[in-house]
Amino acid sequence: MKWQFLVGAALLAAACGSQAAVVYGDNLVVNGDAEAGVAGWTGYAGYDMFQSVDYGSNWVLPTQPGPVDRGAKMFAGVGQYAAAYQTLDFGAATARTISYSLTGWLGGWSNQGDNALFYVQFLDELDNEIGSSALGPVTPQDRNNQTGLFYREAEGFMPAGTRKLSFWLSMERLVSGDNDGYADNLSFVLEAPAGEVPEPGTTPMLLLGAGMLGWARRRRKLDRVR
Repeated sequence: MKWQFLVGAALLAAACGSQAAVVYGDNLVVNGDAEAGVAGWTGYAGYDMFQSVDYGSNWVLPTQPGPVDRGAKMFAGVGQYAAAYQTLDFGAATARTISYSLTGWLGGWSNQGDNALFYVQFLDELDNEIGSSALGPVTPQDRNNQTGLFYREAEGFMPAGTRKLSFWLSMERLVSGDNDGYADNLSFVLEAPAGEVPEPGTTPMLLLGAGMLGWARRRRKLDRVR
């Protein structure tokens, strides 16, 4: 099988509110583990908001594949498509490239193709996308047709000139009655450049719901090769 998908986003209006300096060594995704429900995430018009659910028989059992430190909850889809975002404004564009690590646990149910995608945009001062990175989807073949969550990671460099980070989590239903795209323990961490000492005690502030974000609908085609 070959999976092809398109995820794009363009910021239509800048958010306003508190800003945060670049923070190194900490997870910049707010509530990436679903333990606080869907707090920290903003729904996108025309799509369902995904949900925070308990690990259990209706979703993923605590004994099935997933993070060791999975906590009590995980994210699961709702409807045909579920999507939400959160945006972090550094307050000023970065002057250098900075290495990052994007990680998360993504999965689905048995041999069904429902899936989740975790996506980050790097936006400049004019809200243009100057880079991106994504995790997923995790296919039934990737999971060996097991119900559960599987670790994915991507490393790279945040482009110089990045002013904002925009995190997107989406789930897509393909064959089942429920949207069984799953996600948990989502993380984005910046690594301090050599010789630069991180500022202690800095907490990033997310700009939630103050700006309108235009998101080009993600598409994905499934080509079956037999």
